[in-house]
Amino acid sequence: MSESVITVNNISKVYKLYDKPVNRLKEAMSIRKKSYHSDHFALNGITFDVKKGECVGIIGTNGSGKSTLLKILTGVLNPSGGTYEVNGKISALLELGAGFNMEYTGIENIYLNGTMMGFSDKEMDRKLEAIVDFAEIGEFINQPVKTYSSGMFARLAFAVAINVEPDILIVDEALSVGDIFFQAKCYQKFNEFKEKGKTILFVSHDMSSILKYCDRCLLIDKGNQVSLGKTSKVVDIYKKILVNQYAGDEENKKETLEETDSIHSDKCWKDKMVINPNIIDYGGKEAEIIDFAIVNNYGEISNSIYKGEEFAIRMKIKFNKDIDRPIFAFTIKDIKGTEITGTNTMLEDNNMEKGRKGDIVSVQFVQNMDLQGGQYLLSLGCTGYEVEEFVVYNRLYDACNIEVLSTRNTIGFYDMKSKVEYI
Repeated sequence: MSESVITVNNISKVYKLYDKPVNRLKEAMSIRKKSYHSDHFALNGITFDVKKGECVGIIGTNGSGKSTLLKILTGVLNPSGGTYEVNGKISALLELGAGFNMEYTGIENIYLNGTMMGFSDKEMDRKLEAIVDFAEIGEFINQPVKTYSSGMFARLAFAVAINVEPDILIVDEALSVGDIFFQAKCYQKFNEFKEKGKTILFVSHDMSSILKYCDRCLLIDKGNQVSLGKTSKVVDIYKKILVNQYAGDEENKKETLEETDSIHSDKCWKDKMVINPNIIDYGGKEAEIIDFAIVNNYGEISNSIYKGEEFAIRMKIKFNKDIDRPIFAFTIKDIKGTEITGTNTMLEDNNMEKGRKGDIVSVQFVQNMDLQGGQYLLSLGCTGYEVEEFVVYNRLYDACNIEVLSTRNTIGFYDMKSKVEYI
């Protein structure tokens, strides 16, 4: 069995919270040691180890404690309880600006970071060319980093971290600010690191990257360790947490789609999803979209769909007047606003003949997910024609996101599922 390079045992981090600033002084001056604070556990009982050569993902919602854990492992913070051990030289990208002096030039900051990691100036002289070449920021390398854009800053920070030959690389969302070409270059370095037997701790909200690069995954929620193990299983649990569907004991408490999603149920499908708080809802409401969902191939409501799997887009429509041949539609676009795909019941030659006042109708579109891994936006609509005039009864524009999870992407918006043959 490979040796452990990181061992974490029951780590906790507690912060004292005071309702009023004066309460801090009262507590410090109290002769009877009266407490005026409440304890906030940023981390509570985290235990795991990382083997040499592993790439371990750390995932969780914002504020779950991921960054706090990494800061403890890198010595930036001290734990309130528990122990940890790190065997090897760490290079960390924790947050933009960490370890950099904003008044120094790029070159000066390279040497500053090298000194912080224990390298001499002569050792950094040998690494300088590789760092500058990787960063690709040109003459800005001689300018104060306070003049850098976030993308340039990310380039320099990652160039330093990846080229100082660490035993352990820790990355906390730092790549999200770089452009797509730089990100591709960094992920190529990830692969080179893994091939060399290096160890990586990777924090990201990009589940496709987590699935592709991580051997195992740690899930933290509200400071508590929820799961540690096979990446795909941990990501599935994380998806349930995002929509408040995780009950802990999944086998005993899991609700089936049939139990919760009947058209006669009081529960709404959309309550189990992450909905856009800025959804644009318009139309005359003669027919109203009162509920909707994305359903994966396991029959579960989820914003996340695995590439290549069958899924359904489901709508529930209430008719507030009689409508002949209503048209139900959906559109998927990328986060830049480009419409990628979509269809409607008229294009599919499957319109219902009449929606009667008071009726509630459910319709679903079933298809395979062939889009590339990434984030998309879903819009829904109910329209029709009245005396040859097009009428919008109800549209939900950018109703929710669809996250496509993929460990293998091709070029462009969708995968043609090409097969390679040598003839």
